[in-house]
Amino acid sequence: MMAKLFRNPMAQKRYLRFKSMKRAYVSLWILLILYGLSLFSELICNGVPLYVRFNGESFFPVGQFYSEDVFTGSGKHTRPDYKAIRQMPAFAGNSDNFMIFPPIPFGPLEDIDPADISVSENVKLVLKPVPRVGSVDIRKDFSISRTRFFDFFRGHNHKPTEEIQVDRYFSFPKDLKAAIAKRFANRSVEYQRFEVQTPSGPVKVVLPTYTPRPAPPDTIRMMFQEVVAGDRQAQTLQFNPSLEPVPPVPDIWQQISASDKAVLRSMLEKRLEAPVDDYQLSIDKRQYIASFKKETVQFPYPPVADHPMGIDSAGRDVLARILYGLRISLTFGLMLVGSTMMLGIFAGSVQGYYGGRLDITAQRLIEIWSAIPFLYVMILMGSIYGRSFMLLLICYGLFNWVGISYYVRAEFLNLRKRPFVEAAKCMGAPSYKIIFKHIMPNALVPVITFFPFSLVGAIGALAALDYLGFGLPPPTPSWGELLFQAQQYRWAWWLILYPSLALFIVMLLGVFVGEGIRNAYDPKQYTRLE
Repeated sequence: MMAKLFRNPMAQKRYLRFKSMKRAYVSLWILLILYGLSLFSELICNGVPLYVRFNGESFFPVGQFYSEDVFTGSGKHTRPDYKAIRQMPAFAGNSDNFMIFPPIPFGPLEDIDPADISVSENVKLVLKPVPRVGSVDIRKDFSISRTRFFDFFRGHNHKPTEEIQVDRYFSFPKDLKAAIAKRFANRSVEYQRFEVQTPSGPVKVVLPTYTPRPAPPDTIRMMFQEVVAGDRQAQTLQFNPSLEPVPPVPDIWQQISASDKAVLRSMLEKRLEAPVDDYQLSIDKRQYIASFKKETVQFPYPPVADHPMGIDSAGRDVLARILYGLRISLTFGLMLVGSTMMLGIFAGSVQGYYGGRLDITAQRLIEIWSAIPFLYVMILMGSIYGRSFMLLLICYGLFNWVGISYYVRAEFLNLRKRPFVEAAKCMGAPSYKIIFKHIMPNALVPVITFFPFSLVGAIGALAALDYLGFGLPPPTPSWGELLFQAQQYRWAWWLILYPSLALFIVMLLGVFVGEGIRNAYDPKQYTRLE
């Protein structure tokens, strides 16, 4: 059948036209290679060894089940933990017994032991400066009436007097002066905040909300707050388990008093075992908040050497789940699009060929059927029968065929009055032969061109349903389920980056292939004006 198809001059012409579009042709091969690799996911990502050599015998656990009793003699006929068995003396102390694991020795459902992830034993001491705060009361001519903790913002040490004006130390922007003038004019003004440059650096100037009074005020209070650039001004020191600082040691450690050092060491020692609260101390007349941090394994966990795409919230390898999710997504898409296109072709061909009352009645029934909300049906069926791959495929397929039936119906309505169809009828050809042999090969162009786009839509729909919680049952590997985890743990960037990237790449490749097929079947390839 395929050989006969490729001997067709029109099919050869379309294939060569598709092949000439490099983007579509390369995208098709990449998509086929990715799907081919996903079909052999067990040989790439798996917690079960590919081959086991034990007591002179060969075992292939990846393709056959062996009970734990085979390797331990414990009498247990349960599923063995091969990684634990590999650490037993029968394997660790005997070079003749060994296991060969896949390149990524983690399955999509395997819970990773936190003890297997190596983390630093050092404790971090993070010293963050507390922003300085001060205030000044000024008169209408900007002379200072009273200050509080204002020396830092002035940039020198002598006390201000009433004759000294605040704008001597730094210049006010026009909008700040206008806000002060409104308050002295006894006008209602909301809370306002400005940023000005002072000898000590950028400072936030705050003017509180002002409510009109019986008489205009004599003074206005301005609040000053130092701008601290977050973690960039924080200083970090590392201490080993012996509570000795790890070089290079910042100079600030030498400026801390002996009593504060003793307190910090005591809290660092406690942090080796459990979290501790922050501690506030003074260093060189500056207040600091001391935080104590130690790297611990908590899921989700960022990418490390053995897990290049990180670990999800349940302690499972993200790379393994993405690879298995690729197989499930493409298989679901192919099965859904294939089945729904067959239903759509059958319904559209019968309607278009016979027409008349059959066509009108079927159209009205299809319109009623397409008005049923799919999501509600999916929720109802899932609550009754439980979520499963086949249930999702059947429920989605019952609604997804409607669109393609419209195109096939239109093609049959257009072709059924052509001379070659009339000639077949005159020769006494049966209806089924006319439909399948004469009309359908000419009516399948929209079906073929829409196939890649329908596949992309099915993959996106599966990811969306899994994200909403109405798709495949847990713990099935799914891109949508990983994206749902990313919503819960928004700081876990790897849970949003890698599933989104995989979904984007597959859908983009599918769109490129669809564009290439559409252009290959376009009879007016060179009609565009330049």
